[in-house]
Amino acid sequence: MISTQDVNRIIGTNAVDSDGSKLGKIGQVYLDDQTGRPEWATVSTGLFGTQESFVPLAQAEITDDSLRVPYDKARIKDAPRVDAEQGHLSPDEEAELYRYYGVTDSDAGRTETTDTAAGRTDTARHGTVGHDTSGPTTDSAMTRSEEQLRVGTRQAEVGKARLRKYVVEEQVTQSVPVSHEEVRIEREPITDANVGDALDGPAISEEEHEVVLHTERPVVTKEAVPVERVRLDVDTVVDQETVTDTVRKEQIDTDGVDATGTARR
Repeated sequence: MISTQDVNRIIGTNAVDSDGSKLGKIGQVYLDDQTGRPEWATVSTGLFGTQESFVPLAQAEITDDSLRVPYDKARIKDAPRVDAEQGHLSPDEEAELYRYYGVTDSDAGRTETTDTAAGRTDTARHGTVGHDTSGPTTDSAMTRSEEQLRVGTRQAEVGKARLRKYVVEEQVTQSVPVSHEEVRIEREPITDANVGDALDGPAISEEEHEVVLHTERPVVTKEAVPVERVRLDVDTVVDQETVTDTVRKEQIDTDGVDATGTARR
């Protein structure tokens, strides 16, 4: 059973039906005038949640972050229309809703009723959570509440960065010195020092003499060598973002009291 301590917890949460299907937001909770026990809640239904349907809390239970009621969505949506803005259920409206949902007095935990000549008058009339929800009785003070923003952050994945290695080709030009041999004719006159070499051999003959010429040619080889190490690193950058939302707050008007706080007569 929903207690008075649960009222502020369930207002604004989602209601789900007996099958776990979402019904809508809990708008108001109505309390028993005599016991202060929560007995009715309004659920936003209709297109875009423009209507509020009454549902009894006698067999409702809080599960996770929602309120589960033992009725299906169609039954709640077709409940008798009662003006939730009036902030109070009349005995006739309450009786009609109980008949529609098939809730008995024992199911609802209602107080005894008295019979009058005009008919049945229920002593357990209901008011909204404007009454003090801390217990079955109220004092002379009214609590004013307001919503406050609680802004935090959560991490979200926005993308990925990766390293990918692939092979490209490029032309490299490099100069290298090469050498080669060339023939040069040297002539020397006959002297006493070389006359012996000159007369070694026949006086007149045919001869050939050759030398082998050499040259250097560029030779290219390739070698793979490591040149650098590359890795991904992540830096955290802090930015400022402005968050704007709408909060509700209660205002208290006075009736019968002037601006100085004195009761008017």
